[in-house]
Amino acid sequence: MDTLFRHANYRTTSRLKLAPGLMTMSGNSQLPSEPAQQADQHGEEAAEARDWIESLDYVLDQSDPDRVIRLLDLLQTHARQRGVAIPSATRTPYVNTIPAALQPPYPGSHDLERRIRNILRWNAMIMVVRANREDPTMGGHIATYASLATLYEVAFNHFFRGDDRSTNNDQSPDGDLVYFQAHTSPGIYARAFLEGHLSREQLENFRHELRPGGGLSSYPHPYLMPDFWQFPTASMGLCPIMAIYQARYNRYLEDRGLKERSDGRVWAFIGDGETDEPESLGAISLAAREQLDNLIFVVNCNLQRLDGPVRGNGKIIQELETFFRGAGWNVIKVIWGSDWDPLLAMDHDGLLSRRMGELVDGQYQKYSVSDGDYQRNHFFGVDERLMELSKQLTDEHIRTIRRGGHDADKVYAAYQAAIEHKGAPSVILAKTIKGYGMGAAGEGRMTAHQRKALDTEALCEIRTRFGIPLSDEEVEQLDFYRPPDDSPEIEYLVERRRALGGFIPRRKVPIVSAPRPQDDLFDEFAGGTGDREASSTMSFVRILAKLLRDPELGKFIVPIVPDEARTFGMDSLFRQYGIYSHIGQLYEPVDSENLTYYREAHDGQLIEEGITEAGALSSFIAAGTAYASHGVPTLPFFVFYSIFGFQRVGDLIYAAGDQRARGFLIGATSGRTTLNGEGLQHQDGHSHLLAYAHPHVVAYDPAYAHELAVIIREGIRRMYQQQEDVIYYLTVQNENYPMPDMPAGAEEGILRGLYLLRQPLQRTRDRPEAHLFASGSITREACRAQEILSGYGVRASVWSITSFQQLHQDCVEANRVNTLNPIEAPPKAWLQQCLEGTVGTYVVASDYVKALPYTIAPWFPHPPVILGTDGFGRSDSRAALRRYFEVDAAAIAWAALGDLARQGLVGADILGKARVELGIGADPKA
Repeated sequence: MDTLFRHANYRTTSRLKLAPGLMTMSGNSQLPSEPAQQADQHGEEAAEARDWIESLDYVLDQSDPDRVIRLLDLLQTHARQRGVAIPSATRTPYVNTIPAALQPPYPGSHDLERRIRNILRWNAMIMVVRANREDPTMGGHIATYASLATLYEVAFNHFFRGDDRSTNNDQSPDGDLVYFQAHTSPGIYARAFLEGHLSREQLENFRHELRPGGGLSSYPHPYLMPDFWQFPTASMGLCPIMAIYQARYNRYLEDRGLKERSDGRVWAFIGDGETDEPESLGAISLAAREQLDNLIFVVNCNLQRLDGPVRGNGKIIQELETFFRGAGWNVIKVIWGSDWDPLLAMDHDGLLSRRMGELVDGQYQKYSVSDGDYQRNHFFGVDERLMELSKQLTDEHIRTIRRGGHDADKVYAAYQAAIEHKGAPSVILAKTIKGYGMGAAGEGRMTAHQRKALDTEALCEIRTRFGIPLSDEEVEQLDFYRPPDDSPEIEYLVERRRALGGFIPRRKVPIVSAPRPQDDLFDEFAGGTGDREASSTMSFVRILAKLLRDPELGKFIVPIVPDEARTFGMDSLFRQYGIYSHIGQLYEPVDSENLTYYREAHDGQLIEEGITEAGALSSFIAAGTAYASHGVPTLPFFVFYSIFGFQRVGDLIYAAGDQRARGFLIGATSGRTTLNGEGLQHQDGHSHLLAYAHPHVVAYDPAYAHELAVIIREGIRRMYQQQEDVIYYLTVQNENYPMPDMPAGAEEGILRGLYLLRQPLQRTRDRPEAHLFASGSITREACRAQEILSGYGVRASVWSITSFQQLHQDCVEANRVNTLNPIEAPPKAWLQQCLEGTVGTYVVASDYVKALPYTIAPWFPHPPVILGTDGFGRSDSRAALRRYFEVDAAAIAWAALGDLARQGLVGADILGKARVELGIGADPKA
């Protein structure tokens, strides 16, 4: 520190107060931004600041940046000891992170790339305008891509690497994975059109996917365009968290030796308004903690969301810098274009950078629609020295001066710095203008996001500004423009992609030989457990452990759990398979002497995410799509509290379907009365109903180990051997009871959703008949109800409903076929086939809301009695809860007797006797 003081020409100890300003410069040669208090202080403060900066430069010239950092740390410590409140170092001045003097030279052709960008902007705009001229309800977005075109094109031409590495000398086995901002899809389609991957007809059918010849989906949807899009990003806020966990999963595969090490990167392009979603920023600390330098965020800071400014009274770039820098990210700000560099170089007193930091985003948005005279007077006019500085610029120059996100040189420098940074992820905060290039039709205006139609006059003006060689008549006809294949633009564009390893986006699923589990792996579960009690959760963990031990399949099994492994009995996996950590385990765990101690490992197989279902689901998506992203057929088993599944992360589960993920979701501790102690918010009585809304989910509520084994075996067959893009949702419970043998021939019924579990106890057929249906733990209540009914002379059978959803879908499909073919012999659904020829009463009970069994009620021979657990949960014993919700054995038996009485098959005397013996009295909820 003596070196810094000695060369500071230090005149008075009062100058120590300038140190904090110095410490927020983050490598920029700009002066501190502390505002002057009095006019006569300007000269003295400027001289003091120059002394400090000269001293810092001296140290930097004589030593290295690390020494400067150590000296600044010492100054901060000294200042704090003297009572100086140091501003947070997580926010730097409102200037570019990379000074002009440190920018690398641009490797491409500015002229050709500018012409390509203008063609892309035109075609993207025409795509949306054409769709809405034909049908005003189509929608679409123009302004977002207009703001991002430069950010994308610099990446496309110089950074995005494809996975066809045979075209160059790069031996890295992976290409880059890119999450595109959803509203920019027209621009990505426009580029694919120039590359020759999409036809003119497809562009004409944007948002008209049902037309002959095919169309283009509204946003990035791999489900709808499985050869094009890699990732779905249309749900706001999900792109960032999915990108983080995708980057981490790439490392997981490498650390476990399931794929070669690669320098492939994950890029995520997101909007500044999108960062208000909790999922956008909620996982950024994980990225830094896991040292994911294979991850790059590009935040398009056009300062405007759908209705107005993102932070009208603040600065979103500064706010995001604080969040990301505080979380440990490498933050690169790209705020000002190159035209500002000479002015900043002349700003020896720091007035310009100070003025830049004073204004809020709402005012910057006002500048984007204002003339040069207004901007000169409002921005520079606050200080006569700034006004003098501005005289070097004409009003038109001031009006058209670019923001950093539209300057290819600035963007290239930022990207290059990001890919060279090691040890942490990078985020680029790029300032842009929404609707850039649209002029009065939408540039920077509040209505830009909703602008989907333009009149011919506006289009002709934009055509001229972009230099598109189309006549007024062609503009009126909304023509696309594609230069000839041998034009400089097309040759340049194609050559750059060839040099970088192929075209992006592209979803190319390699042919992978997926292993099968050993034939006898599931055999033990058909025999039951005898008198030994076990829960269906314990049965599942046993199956999972056997899958992990399978010599061929085991290494591809990926167990995932938020923070409940011990709750679910999965802690036995800790020691044998390890909990994944890229950096291994740097401590001795407190339970190291236990057999099931908490063991983290660099090559650990179990992914324990902490208390984040959203993060765990994002890992599930990455694991369930690795067959496409990396050619590695990993199969995830994500185990979670069932209540925290569909209602908490249903949007991510839907995104998993869009991305064509495969795997098992295990909703543990399910059922409103089975998880008896947790109460209102923890008891799941509706997840199976919510699963109906997810077309890719196959949902089951098994009661017994043999049902679980049959379902998991079939799920693996469909996802591995049949290559079906489905997700299995299985609910398991924590209630212990003996597991029975599997009835002969039950496999088909288990998979189709219904099978006969127990024949009637009454042998004679001249008795009233009852058919009792139940799922999950309530199946045991139905079995007890069978015994109760036998005592009243009722011949009852018990049916296990393994899946209400599968029964419902089968019934609906049978109805659909019947509707389309009304004069043909109607097909019968599985439920109808099972119950054909039966009579009597039908009682359906579940540990879920009554709406779930009501979904299959219309297909019974006689309207069934429905029992369920409507309302909020309670804390009590299982017996008390089941009596309260009227789903226990007595309630099931009483419902059967009551319906038989209504049919005249049971007398009033038996009903009266049963009421007393079963304790059916007043309404327990009254």
